[in-house]
Amino acid sequence: MRMRRGSACVLAVGLLASAGWAGAAGAAPPAKVKVVAAEDFWGSLARQLGGDRADVTSIISDPDTDPHDYEPKPEDGAAVATAQVAIVNGIGYDGWAAKLLAANPSASRQVVTVGGVVGVKEGGNPHQWYSPTSVGAVVDAITGALRNADPPHAAYFDARRQAFTTDGLKRYDDLRARIRAQYAGTPVGASESIFAPLAEDLGLKLLTPEAFLDAVSEGNEPTARDKATVDHQVTGREIKVFVSNAQNSTPDVAVLVDKARAAGIPVVTVTETLAPRGTPFQDWQANQLQSLADALARATGGTDPAVSAARTPAAPPAPGRADRSGPGVPSARWLALLAVAALVLGGGLLLRAGGRREAHDAC
Repeated sequence: MRMRRGSACVLAVGLLASAGWAGAAGAAPPAKVKVVAAEDFWGSLARQLGGDRADVTSIISDPDTDPHDYEPKPEDGAAVATAQVAIVNGIGYDGWAAKLLAANPSASRQVVTVGGVVGVKEGGNPHQWYSPTSVGAVVDAITGALRNADPPHAAYFDARRQAFTTDGLKRYDDLRARIRAQYAGTPVGASESIFAPLAEDLGLKLLTPEAFLDAVSEGNEPTARDKATVDHQVTGREIKVFVSNAQNSTPDVAVLVDKARAAGIPVVTVTETLAPRGTPFQDWQANQLQSLADALARATGGTDPAVSAARTPAAPPAPGRADRSGPGVPSARWLALLAVAALVLGGGLLLRAGGRREAHDAC
């Protein structure tokens, strides 16, 4: 049956209207908490803590972007304007984020400023995501902000926090504990202050002058005296490992990295933002910790089975191909070989017996 164009239009409108009424009649899904984070490492924490109840946007998520010099875009202002929870680093690291908040005020918005949460003022080390103690405090602060923004689901956010701190951070926590137990006191060097909080947590002896670390981090020229000190630490092999920020490699740092490698000192690279892009915070940090553990093992001439055991577990074998062998239990492959051998031997015996019977009958 053919349908006239006018009838088709009427039917289409009717179907759309029916769909609209059906949607209106059903209960609308509860709105998610809108969260905006200035940097993706804090955004990753918020995404995992918020789960299905949060919609998280990270303004800086490109590993090639320098958070210090970032120029906000119009869409960044729009994201901040509608955010119910905002997370900024502070401590002079992302001043542009504070300006966005000031330009889009909201009395109901929950703002988590990391510097305020951990008690570090401007002029202090801004890289608090490399401080496990600060990370724990920020996890609590983000959970509190989500609870305040969505009180009916407070228990859900508490459960997410508990799961994240006990299970999500397990590999991260285990690696830190094992590196501390095995290599505490080991002298190391670094290109800038980003590594300082983690070195302290791990009990490593960071020999690089603090003034040098701060100068490189803030884009200033280190003094000639500090340069000479760091150069001597590298060429004189006073340090066992050199840690370099791959996203802030100045000409001075590049020279140090080359000299460290020439001297046989392992070089470990770290990044300011998630790398690869989108990697969960704890995986990103744990992978860097594993690289550091490997470098320390090479540099000290030792091995640490406990640290190696903390690597990401290998994927399980494909279904149907698992080796179920254990102490005193033959593997499936050996069982198969035994079965084949039994068949071959059995067949040979049968053929031999058959040949004898034929010979007997012939007689």
